Amino acid sequence: MALGKRKKGQLLTVLLSFLIVIVLTVLIVGMCVLVYTISFVNGDVAIDLDAYKNSQDQTSIIYALKDPNDYSTAYEIARLHGEENRIWIDLSEIPEDVQNAFVCLEDKRFYKHSGVDWVRTIKAALTLGKAGGGSTMTQQLIKNLTDENQATVARKFNEILYALNLEKNFDKSEILEAYLNTIPLGSGCYGVQTAAQKYFGKDITQVNAAEAAVLASITKAPTKYNPLLNPDNNKLRQEHCLKMMHDQHKLSKGEYNDALNYELIFTNSDKYVPSEKVAKTVKQDTKINSYYVDYVIDSVMDDLKSEYGYTQGEAYRMVYYGGLKIYSAIDEKVQDAAEDIYVNRVGFPEEADRTEDGSNGTKKKVQSGITIMNYEGRVVAMVGGAGKKTINRGLNRATDAIRSPGSSIKPLAVYGPAIDTNVATYSTRIPDFGIIVNGERWPRNYSGSTGSPDSYVYLQAAVSRSLNTTSAQTLKRLGLDKSFEYVTRRFHLTTLVEDGDDTDKNFSSLAVGGMTHGVTTLEMCAAYCTFGNGGKYYKPYCYYKVTDYAGKNTYLESSTTPEQAIGEDTATIMNRILQTVCYNAGGTGYGKQVKNFTTFMKTGTTSDTKDKWACGGTPYYCAAVWYGYDKQEEIKVYNGENPAAKEWSLVMNKVHEGLEAKDFTYSDKVVQRSYCAGSGLVSGSGCPAGGSGWYKTSYTPYCDGSGHDTVNTEE
Repeated sequence: MALGKRKKGQLLTVLLSFLIVIVLTVLIVGMCVLVYTISFVNGDVAIDLDAYKNSQDQTSIIYALKDPNDYSTAYEIARLHGEENRIWIDLSEIPEDVQNAFVCLEDKRFYKHSGVDWVRTIKAALTLGKAGGGSTMTQQLIKNLTDENQATVARKFNEILYALNLEKNFDKSEILEAYLNTIPLGSGCYGVQTAAQKYFGKDITQVNAAEAAVLASITKAPTKYNPLLNPDNNKLRQEHCLKMMHDQHKLSKGEYNDALNYELIFTNSDKYVPSEKVAKTVKQDTKINSYYVDYVIDSVMDDLKSEYGYTQGEAYRMVYYGGLKIYSAIDEKVQDAAEDIYVNRVGFPEEADRTEDGSNGTKKKVQSGITIMNYEGRVVAMVGGAGKKTINRGLNRATDAIRSPGSSIKPLAVYGPAIDTNVATYSTRIPDFGIIVNGERWPRNYSGSTGSPDSYVYLQAAVSRSLNTTSAQTLKRLGLDKSFEYVTRRFHLTTLVEDGDDTDKNFSSLAVGGMTHGVTTLEMCAAYCTFGNGGKYYKPYCYYKVTDYAGKNTYLESSTTPEQAIGEDTATIMNRILQTVCYNAGGTGYGKQVKNFTTFMKTGTTSDTKDKWACGGTPYYCAAVWYGYDKQEEIKVYNGENPAAKEWSLVMNKVHEGLEAKDFTYSDKVVQRSYCAGSGLVSGSGCPAGGSGWYKTSYTPYCDGSGHDTVNTEE
């Protein structure tokens, strides 16, 4: 009995100790949180409204350089925000009816709380949001400025701290002004000024109580209560808003009735007459920028987020309203040449107008995208669509269309790595015969055949003719891991899937380019540059630097440090092999070379003929072209030739007009030798002549004179 009591006592002691530890831990953590909260709320300004407001009026400008080495040669090519296109308007210019509409509907205790309405917050928490949201206008402002709106406890806690800090450092009028100028109000409108222009065609100073209630009603759900899209929904909420304005003594009985009965005329109404004042004083920025400018904007925003931790909204405002000077890397001569071909759809087929289901109606035409680079990472030109560009920052098929590359992946995933690792040479004899995959002979060549066990093809010819069977055989020698390492780590194709059931580390993806998702022309172009610059990979860049308006502070600057992706000898050999695609009869790019300039190329077609590719270069530039439909379907109109290669050739020939003669710089670690017709090895004494090829000085396998390949290439 005594022993049992002792054990119970020990257990009780352990439990009490455990509870004490928990209580102390909670108290310590609570004290730390309390100290942090007090320090943050009463500390320095967390969000500077003055700096934010001042940045709204500054125009960001994108420049091109006549001389890439001299910033004094910069000239303007795009203006992202003009003085007349202000989205910010002082509170003194916003009618009281507008101010009252938002306060009465969104936060009736706005002028009484210190940033957080604890009554609403507790009620929202207890009812799990069924009693309405607990956020004040101050908290909503925090979300508008930071774009942080995840439904998490941590985010809500930070939002509360920021709101309390904001109210400690700014008065109510400043907070209300910022709120009214940043609130999202549907149809791409941010702030009451742009919303008044969008929905009523008038300046915010002309908006009355009825119209103010319309604008305030949008905030709950900008699409559901959009007065142009869902006028009935908006009308119900507008009437509710007016009632709240009356109940809170912001409208007299007569004003309330007048507002209820006021005939609302929106900009999509038959009765709408455009406001001459708005038309004259508000800049309607209708200039459609080039795809290259779109790419610059997106790149700068991405780099601001990466470098400084900006949210998407913060990066957007910095680019459009931050007064930046962006020095782009565009070559306008090259860009103009590419646009001339693409905008006018030169070389594109005439296609009947039809809808997505194939019936007559809406125009649906084949599309394309092209990226052009020099050999040190500079993106000199980019076009993301065929035909006239109609919107800014829409779909850019050069960077956004991720499509399977077909056979254009072979030099990157198979042949380049095989030569680099001495698995194969220029003239290695490869079986034109499919391998066994899942118990079946695979793949088929374009002709439909899986080849023959007695048929062999030299590697150069296999590349030129784009045989699928030989690619699979070579990949089998190389190995999937090594191939995938080259493609993703050395050539930096970021869109391949590495893990899981849909991994691209398989024969279909790497041997013939039938990928889970695909690749972009931008990344393919950068990868193919290695075949023209001695094997170096340069990360693509479209701007040199980004500074403030005065040019004193540099926010971003591009780096062009290269990586040696493949040996310079491998690059030279691959360059020579890929030249035969254009110059040898039977090559898939035969006749598509640039006039008077040495050209290398590789084409690609997916097995279902839904995507066409052409990647290659001259001594001046490298380019990659994708060709197909936005909604994938079989490409039928191309007259037997690869249409991507056709567009590549048209653009690049125009780009090179007037350029001085120039050739590639080839590695002195490569020699030209004859090879044995029987073995594919460098000819020994008495070997039958097979042709001439290019080989590394460090790896030149000679035939022993037997005329037979000593390497077993079949199962």
